[in-house]
Amino acid sequence: MFAAVLVLIGGLVLGWSGRAGAAADPLLSRGKAATASSTEGSSYAAGKAFDGSSTTRWASEEGKDPQWLRVDLGADATVSRVKLSWEAAYAKAYRLEVSADGVTWTAIAEEKAGNGGTDDWTGLSGKGRYVRMYGTARGTSYGYSLFELEVYGSLGTGPSPTGPTPTGPSGGSFTVVAAGDIAAQCTASDSGCAHPKTAALAQRIDPRFYLTMGDNQYDDARLADFKNYYDKSWGAFKAKTHPVPGNHETYDPAGAMAGYKSYFGSIAYPQGKSWYSFDEGNWHFVALDSNAFDQSAQIDWLKADLAANAKKCVAAYWHHPLFSSGGHGNDPVSRPVWRILYDARADLVLNGHDHHYERFAPQDPDGRATADGIVEIVGGMGGAEPYPIEQVQPNSQKRISGDYGVLKLDLTDSGYGWSYVGTDGQVKDTGPSYNCH
Repeated sequence: MFAAVLVLIGGLVLGWSGRAGAAADPLLSRGKAATASSTEGSSYAAGKAFDGSSTTRWASEEGKDPQWLRVDLGADATVSRVKLSWEAAYAKAYRLEVSADGVTWTAIAEEKAGNGGTDDWTGLSGKGRYVRMYGTARGTSYGYSLFELEVYGSLGTGPSPTGPTPTGPSGGSFTVVAAGDIAAQCTASDSGCAHPKTAALAQRIDPRFYLTMGDNQYDDARLADFKNYYDKSWGAFKAKTHPVPGNHETYDPAGAMAGYKSYFGSIAYPQGKSWYSFDEGNWHFVALDSNAFDQSAQIDWLKADLAANAKKCVAAYWHHPLFSSGGHGNDPVSRPVWRILYDARADLVLNGHDHHYERFAPQDPDGRATADGIVEIVGGMGGAEPYPIEQVQPNSQKRISGDYGVLKLDLTDSGYGWSYVGTDGQVKDTGPSYNCH
């Protein structure tokens, strides 16, 4: 039989009652973002242990201890049960741990004499956003391998930010998913088609709403193409989407942005223009049309909109990035808008256009690093063919090209953090946490 133990941590006794019986609490971990200390290969990615399939699995590299597998539940949770379905490569010894921030871990169960098969830990009492299996001794000469790791319990009232928690109140915490450069002319029947995969990932995260950073539909953004491609993937949550156009939306033979406007309607034109703003919690979001940055109507509107804003935190998004290490590179068309946003003490800018992921340190409109600057993130990996990194720009902190995915933004009343999540469910990068200006 398995050994069950009691652990005394920080003056609190954490007990568990073995692995018999079933818990009534719902499954929390299915389809959630996952990471691991290592993988045996691309076919054995961390997300395979959370996909609900009994035939796919996560496997670590062979012959090494310790190894770990963790899942991000997307919000603070009370964990009551964890079920592990081992492949032949099982753990002889491991701990189940929870964490609020993915940094500091607390054990809620420990196995010292495992023999594989199924371990079903019930009666647990742990609180945190992250849960991991931390293997300390392999049961075979291979690695660690799990068909499924299932976490049961109850979620808290709202998501907590990825990484260190920004200071200040967090009663208005919420999650947003964002991506640009999305629907190529393909569907899920084509195994190489990426936008159905990013859409499935985005829908699993289940955010408050979605942002798109332009080039929503390739190549010419015709209405028929929106209906045949975008609508069959990202269209599933169209009603919760706040889009902006890219340059490809202007190529429509029926007229610049004709298909875009026909498809999205008032969703993309809530204030009668292709630029608009809206509020959520303590955040003010500004959606801009970078095809029209030379139009005084948009610039005058932006100045007035920011002057009237009463929210502490400000995020703006549009298609063409001022700073980019990708094939298109820096686009100075955005600099005047950056100056307006910088003077208004905006916090975050999201862009697409270059088909890669990139984050920058806070900087001013002239590219000088400064603590009170704007953070820019390029999130152009929504489904279009990736572009290579060509010339790394100053203040660029992280660049990823080739791994399709979405930005998962975790916003509080006073700050924000984010992660870039790949279609395999793994977190490819986690940005720093920032307080709003």
